[in-house]
Amino acid sequence: MSLLRNFRRRAQRRVYRVRSNQERGTRLRISVYRSLNHIHAQIIDDNKHETVVSYSSQQLDKATGKKTEIAKQVGLELGKIAVTKKLGPVFFDRGGYLYHGRIKALADGLREAGLKF
Repeated sequence: MSLLRNFRRRAQRRVYRVRSNQERGTRLRISVYRSLNHIHAQIIDDNKHETVVSYSSQQLDKATGKKTEIAKQVGLELGKIAVTKKLGPVFFDRGGYLYHGRIKALADGLREAGLKF
C-alpha cells in the first residue's frame, strides 16, 4: 500500500470520527476548510442540504497579519452574520484538522462574536 493512499485513508477516518460524534439533523454544522494560504468556513443545514452562510479570508478587506489573526477575523465576521440571522444551535466540524492554530483561532472568533457551540 502506498504512503499517499495510507495517508488519505487515515485522514478520511478522522473526518468520519469527528462528524459521527455530533448530533446530526438537530443542529447546524460549521464546516472549516484550511488551505495553505486561506481559510474558509460555512454554516450548513444538513437537513436541507444547503449552505446558509459562508465566509472566507478572501472576502476580508484588510487581511493583514499572521494567518491565525486572519482566521480569527474570519470567525468574527462569520459569527456576526450568524448572530444577525439568528441561527440556532450549531456544532463545530473541524473536518479532521487538529484543534489548534488557525482552527482554534477561528473557533475563538466565532465564540467572541456571540455564537454558542
